[in-house]
Amino acid sequence: MKAEMDRIISLSDGDSSLELQKYLSSIGEEKLITLITQSALKGKIVGVIKAIFKGSPPASTEGSERRLLLYQHSIPLCESGDVHSEVAADVIGLLMLETHTLTGSSLAKLGELFVKEIKVGKITNGKSLELFPTVLTAMTACEKLSYGKGELSGEECKKQLINSLCSSRWDPQCVIYLTTMFRDVPLSLDELHFLVEKVLRMFSKLDLQAIPPLVYQLLLLSAKGCKKQVLDGIISYFKQQDINQHEEQSHGESVDLEVQSIPQDQLRHVEGTVILHIVFAVRLDHELGREFLKIIKTSYGDLCPFSVALLLSVARIQRYEEQVFDLLKGSIIKSFKDEQMLQGSKFLQDLLPKHCSVSQMILDTVKNSVFGWDHVTQGLVQLGFFLMDTFGPKPGPFGKTTEVSATVARTPTQLACKLGGQVLQQGFKMHEAIRGEILEQVLNRLVTKTASPVNHFLDLLCDIVTSAPMILLESSSKVTETFDHLSYLPLATVQGLLKAVQPLLKVSMSMKDALIVVLRKAMFSSQLDGRKSAVAGFLLLLKNFKVLGSLATSQCSQAISSSQTRGEPSLGASGQLNSCLRPRWDILEINPAAGAVTHRLCPAPHPRGVALLLKKIQVDVHSRYNAAANEAFCLEILSSLRRCLGQQADVRLMLYEGFYGVVSRNSQLASSIMQTLLSQLRRYYEPEQDLLPPVKLQPCITAHGEQVHIQEPLAHLMSCTVHCLLWLKNMRRSTKTDDDDDEDEDEEGYQSELQTILESMTKRMIKSEMEDFELDKSAEFSNASSVGVKNNIFAVLVMGLYEVLIEYNFVNANYSKIHFEELMELFNRYFKLWEIQKDKSGKGRLPSNKTPRSLLSMGFISTLLTVLFRDSSQSREEALSVLRSNGEFVRYSLSTAVQKIQQLEETGVADGPGGKSSDLTFRFLCEMTSVLMWRYTNVPSAVEDAGKKDKRSSLSHLCLEGLLRIFTTCQQRYPDKMPMLLSSIGNSEDAAEPEDGDGMSYFYIRQFQRALFAQLSRGEDDFNSKEAQLLVSILSVLSLQLKPSSQQFVQMVTWTVKICKETSFEDSALSKGLLSLLFSLHVLFKSPASLLLELCQDVHSHLGDIDQDVEVENQSHFAIVNIKTAATAALLVFSQIDKVLDEVDWLIGRKKNQTASDKSSPEEATQAAGQQDPVEKAVTLQLGTLLTALNELVQTTLQLGTCTITLLRELSRTYTILTSLVKYYIQVCATQNGNLPARFEKLVKLSGSHLTPQCYSFITYVQGGESCGGVDDKKKKKRNEVNIVASSKLIRETKAIPNLIFSIEQYEKFLITLSKKSKVNLMQYMKLSTSRDFRINAATLDAALQEQGDSQEAVSQDAEETQEPKRKKRKQ
Repeated sequence: MKAEMDRIISLSDGDSSLELQKYLSSIGEEKLITLITQSALKGKIVGVIKAIFKGSPPASTEGSERRLLLYQHSIPLCESGDVHSEVAADVIGLLMLETHTLTGSSLAKLGELFVKEIKVGKITNGKSLELFPTVLTAMTACEKLSYGKGELSGEECKKQLINSLCSSRWDPQCVIYLTTMFRDVPLSLDELHFLVEKVLRMFSKLDLQAIPPLVYQLLLLSAKGCKKQVLDGIISYFKQQDINQHEEQSHGESVDLEVQSIPQDQLRHVEGTVILHIVFAVRLDHELGREFLKIIKTSYGDLCPFSVALLLSVARIQRYEEQVFDLLKGSIIKSFKDEQMLQGSKFLQDLLPKHCSVSQMILDTVKNSVFGWDHVTQGLVQLGFFLMDTFGPKPGPFGKTTEVSATVARTPTQLACKLGGQVLQQGFKMHEAIRGEILEQVLNRLVTKTASPVNHFLDLLCDIVTSAPMILLESSSKVTETFDHLSYLPLATVQGLLKAVQPLLKVSMSMKDALIVVLRKAMFSSQLDGRKSAVAGFLLLLKNFKVLGSLATSQCSQAISSSQTRGEPSLGASGQLNSCLRPRWDILEINPAAGAVTHRLCPAPHPRGVALLLKKIQVDVHSRYNAAANEAFCLEILSSLRRCLGQQADVRLMLYEGFYGVVSRNSQLASSIMQTLLSQLRRYYEPEQDLLPPVKLQPCITAHGEQVHIQEPLAHLMSCTVHCLLWLKNMRRSTKTDDDDDEDEDEEGYQSELQTILESMTKRMIKSEMEDFELDKSAEFSNASSVGVKNNIFAVLVMGLYEVLIEYNFVNANYSKIHFEELMELFNRYFKLWEIQKDKSGKGRLPSNKTPRSLLSMGFISTLLTVLFRDSSQSREEALSVLRSNGEFVRYSLSTAVQKIQQLEETGVADGPGGKSSDLTFRFLCEMTSVLMWRYTNVPSAVEDAGKKDKRSSLSHLCLEGLLRIFTTCQQRYPDKMPMLLSSIGNSEDAAEPEDGDGMSYFYIRQFQRALFAQLSRGEDDFNSKEAQLLVSILSVLSLQLKPSSQQFVQMVTWTVKICKETSFEDSALSKGLLSLLFSLHVLFKSPASLLLELCQDVHSHLGDIDQDVEVENQSHFAIVNIKTAATAALLVFSQIDKVLDEVDWLIGRKKNQTASDKSSPEEATQAAGQQDPVEKAVTLQLGTLLTALNELVQTTLQLGTCTITLLRELSRTYTILTSLVKYYIQVCATQNGNLPARFEKLVKLSGSHLTPQCYSFITYVQGGESCGGVDDKKKKKRNEVNIVASSKLIRETKAIPNLIFSIEQYEKFLITLSKKSKVNLMQYMKLSTSRDFRINAATLDAALQEQGDSQEAVSQDAEETQEPKRKKRKQ
């Protein structure tokens, strides 16, 4: 064989090709094939092939057949794997050069060979496929060639081959080679579409590792077109993989093995690689980027973690950054709004599948980014801050914060802001590279956003510190830099910032030292806020740096109303000594309430890092950082704080409010603090026992020119002193030991002196008259003059002192009758002053019901209410009867309780010990709820009202108001604790209380239902409207606790409907409350459209028709709607119609998007032609019912003003939504050629024949200004005059009428377009619109003609002369 090979090559090298041709002819086909194979295996094939080409002229039949044989044998040979890859590449290269010389039939056979090889799966390395595009290109150049049994043009033959190839089964191994090959094949758009679809279908059959290279080839192929299809397919594949992963995790082993085959980490790494490929392609091909953004825009709801990650990676390309974040912002806010709309409507829930949450997709992207997605992390940081900046709380008027902190995120903007915080917090935990940037940006915003609320950034900082305190120590310099700006920041920001970083101060000495330096400077700041910030910072340090020997919380837990919530182990002397000598991890303990640091919450760092960290902490502990050193540090701070006692009242007040927290947490500082308070109190205390009053009020005020200001908040100083004293006494009782004698002697000094002062003050304050305080009954208390301001300050100080003494004496009284009588005398003095101040100040600028905030602590009020109403022990009965017999004191206790609950609802904190601890305030709420509920249910309000003379609220009314505020507060501040609150009421003598939340809520709902029913069962004279309104409000709040799917909820709806149908009181406020409750429940039960129709009929029936000759059928579905309440009911109906229109508009919008994205789906079009889509059907039915309801209202004699303007707006909106529906059907007709549903035609008929004509009549009625007529002609005339004025003002000031007319005309315009598209005459139902510029009122014309006929004889020439100017005037 070697001889033949050498012979062929030597002949090829010669000049004559005839000998070569003869020699090749003499070798048979089989021998030639063997020769080619042998030479290929030896690597000498190139010369042989060149010789065969030279000796096989394409013009001769034999030569072309030999060439075809060479091709047919070489292609499988290169794919066999026996030939070296370099040799195979040379062979294919040579064959490509000569492909154009092949005949048409040879090319066709060669094409069929390729297709056959691919079908049977013989393509292993894809080398030969490089030849296929050349073959197809050559084939296209042929005019005719034989294919099968007939002849085809080269182009057609190519199409047949490509179709055959794409329709056949592909071996998964050759998919990448085929995709690469097709890049060089000229394809039509249809062929490309078919090919891309085929490749995308192969994704699921490929090994996961083959996906990235295939995606890369697809992206290169997309340069020819089908970019949208390629991107859609890639995203859909990974979306499906995510769904499979999720199902596998949720169902565990029950899922098929096929689904479980892909490990999560492998999938995420592949996704990361694919994202990089796509981003690289987008950088080079901006058309691909634009197509990608278009896809995301049209499929807001179809985002998945992969597409979110891809978006964030694309955002790194500068030209797309703004577009991407705007897209994400839009999709996030839309997702939250859609979620909110679905949650609030049973109608929508039944109609649509479960909503996919974009926020969950984004959080999943954050979790997935841990698998090396470095290209996504930067985008996540940007997205987090973008959301927090865009949707964070905004400043109100004059820079005031509009939102209160610590409430649950409910609105879409609040949820979006919260999502931004979650993204940053999770990103901070997972990615070391972005931690520094996140911390720096948070701190920058705290410093720079002084005019805006920064609560959301403070919450984020708190979460970061709590979750990873040790990581933050690495960036301690950034925190220290922020401290330099403390004195210039708003007080709320300073307090939040210090509370957030407080755990770090326990670990980092340098940070603590830097803070102290800054706070000392701030103490002498020229700005008041700067000095207050210093006080806040020092108080925080005093609370959290425990002095040696301070009691643990567990030992003081029984102290009265103690706000102590942070626990540390109680140690003996030896334990304390050891804690100073060895590093203890409990120094680093983090408790969110107290703010300590725990090693358990830290992510596992590198072992070496742990060792270094332990070494650093050991150094800190052994050198200075221990409890013994804390004492000197704390005493030094206290000496700084004493200077504040000479500053403004605001600074002093802050100090007094903070001292109790320091004493209760750091008991070893109690002696120093009590001495400070005592020395301050002595300045204002009158030591002479015979002198009245016992305090000096004059030094408590200061004057600047004509303005008088408070200098010393004396009552707050007293309050702080009393609370600290009571806590210490209680603590001493609970921790009394034999070793404490020495300490007792020190403590007894100031304690006994304080007790003496307080006792003396009590006796002398009882004896003091108003004149002793320079106050008189006839004195001026208005804020208009300096004298009035001074008297007001004195009155508030004295009343505060009385309250503090009442609390102190109650605690010390030990249920002694004599002490309680003294307490009553104190209260009588207080009440007398309160009455005078209330009456007098009411004449000035202050409203008369504005009461100064009570200084009683919330814990005390809770205890007081319990003993007043629930204490039934015999031993205390005599003493308590002194308190109970004083009706004003009982009322005062309840009023103060309501005030404290309101304060908690609005600010999240309450006055007094424990007021800033959410656990304690919740406990107080539970106690008060139990007492108020007992008082309301056990003392019938009817009995109470019978003996009532004054106009003030009854005690039952106050109890109900308190309960309503408690339930509302719990709903806002402690949403998860409502069942616990209700279970605390307890002691129910009714049926056994169910354990589940729904049952518990419904149990108390039934009690309030019975109370309301009892109220409604009274006669008109005995009916208490305010109490009924409060009961309805309470039912509204409690009904939120019921699950809409529960049986109790259905019973609640049924009961509410029954009450509304049977209650006939002419009380607008009650009617508004009951109907609002009915709507809020009914919308979660089923669509309220039918309910609205009945209410509209009732309103029409009671108010009458605009055409006075028409008598409206007397029908009453709901007795709550009557002549007095119909206007109120109408306004509520309008607002509910607006909500239903919102839902309908939202559904139409969804259908429009769906139709736009499903343009190329003939199956859906066929299905739509067969039966109406459920969403379309629901929309049509809803609009039909609404049109009927509006038809009733538009004929009603509504009062001109708000009612008519609102109705005109609702009508305008209804026509706008009808236009939107018409546009949708125009879109459907254009894309799917579907027939119009019969229901839609009926809807058009209803709008055209019933509503539109009535709208024009209503416009005439509004412009004419004729409201419902009275019996008396004079009254009628007067009322018409008023209505004419009102209607002219209405026409002048609003655009409601022109807007409505425009909406109707737009609706009719698009109906004409739809009629043409659908070949259905929809305009047959429409009547000609009324001319509004020139109108003839037939009745008025007849009356005028009659009058003219009667006076025709009396008409003189003078009258004719005066006619001409009038005509001219009209002409002008």
